[in-house]
Amino acid sequence: MAGAKLISSPMSTSCNLSSLQGVALPNPAEYRSIVGALQYVTLTRPDISFSVNKVCRFLHAPTDAHWSSVKRILRYLKSTLDVGLHFTPLTSLQLHAFSDANWAGCPDDHKSTDGYCVYLGPNLIAWSAKKQAIVARSSTEAEFRALANLVTELLWFQSLLTDLGFPSKMPPVSWCDNIGTSHWLLIRCFMHAPNM
Repeated sequence: MAGAKLISSPMSTSCNLSSLQGVALPNPAEYRSIVGALQYVTLTRPDISFSVNKVCRFLHAPTDAHWSSVKRILRYLKSTLDVGLHFTPLTSLQLHAFSDANWAGCPDDHKSTDGYCVYLGPNLIAWSAKKQAIVARSSTEAEFRALANLVTELLWFQSLLTDLGFPSKMPPVSWCDNIGTSHWLLIRCFMHAPNM
């Protein structure tokens, strides 16, 4: 990888990895070793979490197509050695977060992958990219499940801050990019709101 071409993203937007792609690798141990190392790197490089999650799905039977995706992640890391987590002094203890999901993104089982990132003030403090356990029947359902995972994490952080003696003056704010999910949540809130 010393002479590898530099690249600006860890995975192509059109990349849709499947277990049926490519030819089996003659030495899958090398693939597993490098992907394991990439999992370790995600502890300080949240920008590769989604891509590493994708290539981890093929540890049992990696192919040359999967290996190409791993090499692309490595080329991206080489291109972005100066990128990482940077923490700045807190001006407020406001929690805010973002969630997203790619509906039926896995061609093998049509399950979605969801992800989120949580910020305390301007600092990123938690992130996740994970394949959902069930097959979502719509993009709204996939996004709702991602948002539910995020809210669980936000409540845990809010509780932790309170236990540490730093109760938040404002509720956490969460963002999602699916209008159907937003409308569904608003309808549920109004349906269960007390009559005035």
